[in-house]
Amino acid sequence: MALSVRDARPARQDEALAPRLPALVRARYLLPLADTVGRSTRIADGYALWREGKLLEVGAFDPTVAERLIASFGTQLQVLTDRGVHRGVAELSDFFQHPGVLMPGFVKCHGHDHEPPIIGICKDMPLTRWLDGVINPFTGFLHDHRDALIERLGRSPQLVSYLKARVDDLCYGITTSMVHHCNFAKYFGDDLALAAETAGTQMIIAVGGQDRHYVERLLDTPHQATARLDGYLARHGDSALVRFIPGPDQFFSNGPEMLKELKAWARGHGTLLHCHSSEEKGTTAWFRRTYGQTPVEYAHSIGVLDRDTVVAHQVHCTERDLEILAETGVSVVHNPLANTILGSGMPPIPEMLRRGIPVAISTDGSGSADNQNILAAARLASQYQKALHSDAELLPAQQVLEMITVDAAKMLRMDAGSLAVGMRADLIVVDVTRPNMVPTRLGSVVENLIWASDGSEVELVVGGGRILRQGDVFHTLDVKQILQDVDVLSESFERHLAQAGAMQGTGANR
Repeated sequence: MALSVRDARPARQDEALAPRLPALVRARYLLPLADTVGRSTRIADGYALWREGKLLEVGAFDPTVAERLIASFGTQLQVLTDRGVHRGVAELSDFFQHPGVLMPGFVKCHGHDHEPPIIGICKDMPLTRWLDGVINPFTGFLHDHRDALIERLGRSPQLVSYLKARVDDLCYGITTSMVHHCNFAKYFGDDLALAAETAGTQMIIAVGGQDRHYVERLLDTPHQATARLDGYLARHGDSALVRFIPGPDQFFSNGPEMLKELKAWARGHGTLLHCHSSEEKGTTAWFRRTYGQTPVEYAHSIGVLDRDTVVAHQVHCTERDLEILAETGVSVVHNPLANTILGSGMPPIPEMLRRGIPVAISTDGSGSADNQNILAAARLASQYQKALHSDAELLPAQQVLEMITVDAAKMLRMDAGSLAVGMRADLIVVDVTRPNMVPTRLGSVVENLIWASDGSEVELVVGGGRILRQGDVFHTLDVKQILQDVDVLSESFERHLAQAGAMQGTGANR
């Protein structure tokens, strides 16, 4: 039973924007985070104007701007308020000012959308035991019991997980993401694409694969892996929101021929290649004992590292690893929430940045990070390095904010992460009237986002010029139904896990 986009949306649609008409949002503060005006620019009383999903104007608001816009657009202009949309402006008071900071939507460079139903299950254990104990059993459960779960839920259980992940992202202001779609989930990229298109968020889907050192049922041949990508491309190549790329699961779980075939596919189609690397200490040490190379040295030796390669984690680095990453131009996605919870360790981020290695900060999946609070991830990334090196000047607030917006978007080659004329209208407003955010002034707005925010202050989310969330109202997702379905999945899996137990076969756990 397939789920249509209509079925995934709320039965009652709240007031939305007319896409062909110009729309405007105004806020107490504006952070464009754009190279065109300087990334550190802070504007008091700022606005953004867009039409048909593209930004027309971004800058400081004043009465002369209001007069010009009234003269230019008059009754056609739509102004976003705290309650909906005000259509038609005739005077200055019609331009509602949100009591918050207007900024680009956050960009998440690494996540796993199959994980929301397993939040809190099987904790306090290292990565490989967690993969064998929770991740692979859960995605295997959804795969093996798909028909029965569809009968119970009325839609695909995989889609339920992916829709919940879209809810999580919109809660925290994430409008663009790269999802690493591995293990049994790799077979259900169509459901993930549907979830993104339903929610209205941009997404790169890195389709995972393994051909060694992993659960036997999940092993592929290079031909199977590239054929799967070809199928996804054929079905979704014309999507405005979703693109597919190769996402080999980990360097240790993919042999030379598999990695070379996937990299050839990426080069042939002009895409990135995304892979986990050197995440867990025990597995990284096991790989070095087994093959006499680090994962980075191995990947470099077979020619798959270049500026279009993005690795997640890269926690355990040698001096030679850092040299290779800098020489080849590889980008690194740092996931501090998961790295600390799973006890994996933390990568040498300041040293990477000193060597010119591009680094973005992300959340990983909800199962390991327990939420998608990307502001918390940015804060932890900075706090850890400041404390470790006894240096309060490391990774200041402005820098880590850029690492979840403009730097992250550049890493993904996506039209996101900045507010500038001609760019996609992906933006959020973060409320600064919450007690934890008071006082916030122009001089402290960036610092308060990183140090004072708890992540729940995002009040407005616009993606591609569409209102996706306004307060507690989700315009594209039926949150109540999604949460009910996730509860069913989580409870069903816990019962299954109690009987079936863990799988075996992840890396060093073999």
